[in-house]
Amino acid sequence: MIYLLYGLEDFLIHREIKEIIKKEEIDEINLNHYDLETHSLKEIIEDAVTISLFGEKKAIIIENSYIFTSSNNKKLPEQPLECLTDYLEHPNPSTILLFIVNKETIDSRKKIVTQLKKVGKVFEFVPLENEVSFVTNMLKPYYMQLSDYSFFINRVGHNLSLLEQEIEKLKIYKNEVLEITRQDILDITCKTVDIDIFTLIEDIVLKNKEKALESYTEMIKLGEEPIKIIIMLANQFRIMYQAKQLLKRGYSEKNIASHLDIHPYRVKLALEKSRKFQEEDLLSYLKQLANLDYEIKSGKMDKNIGLELFILNV
Repeated sequence: MIYLLYGLEDFLIHREIKEIIKKEEIDEINLNHYDLETHSLKEIIEDAVTISLFGEKKAIIIENSYIFTSSNNKKLPEQPLECLTDYLEHPNPSTILLFIVNKETIDSRKKIVTQLKKVGKVFEFVPLENEVSFVTNMLKPYYMQLSDYSFFINRVGHNLSLLEQEIEKLKIYKNEVLEITRQDILDITCKTVDIDIFTLIEDIVLKNKEKALESYTEMIKLGEEPIKIIIMLANQFRIMYQAKQLLKRGYSEKNIASHLDIHPYRVKLALEKSRKFQEEDLLSYLKQLANLDYEIKSGKMDKNIGLELFILNV
């Protein structure tokens, strides 16, 4: 069987792959991984047609399968598509091919996509609209008060993989006690740094310098390096600027996410924050942070004092 799994929700894609491998009873030893950005399609097909040494089914997972998209990136290697088209006509019944595309869309106009749809299965994975439902299902048989579901998600973030990890930590911690309290969430789970970055940006936007310094100090206590915080701040300001520009050109939030190759939720947050900034302010902050990064790395500025001065002078 041949699968093509695409979409921006990488966690859901790999969860589906785990289910397929479990259903087909494929052992870890018969599981091979490739990446089309670094491996040849010819090498992958040669593996697909080869019978397993143990005479069992095997699965081949191929990441970054850009051949199914409209990508025109000239840096990507040219792949011999005829290898795959020939294979699709006579696939090895003991091999499962799983192509992964971490993009919002595939190019249905391409012959290779049309051919694969005829002989294989194509699954789309879109970002969840109801993360509370996801957390509720993952948490069973444990449960929280209704208001604490949103509190948990806001604390941990919207990355499904991180949500799953923190849920498992809570389950282990509570053991046989099924109710998870807000205090449990505060005691056991890790607050996502991305959330703190937006808190810091929010305080910068509102000119709440005292709160901004408190947010910065809290991040330092959590073990974050000033240089890393500078990079994260610059990345967020850059995304805010780019999202603002693309919105003016008529792009939807989904199109912006696809164009910038980031999660739609990050676009949503960036657009919300960018409304409070002029474009020239965003560019000014980016230049200031770039200069600060240079001064710290060249030894002209202490890393802690430098970021504090930036916060105070914004």
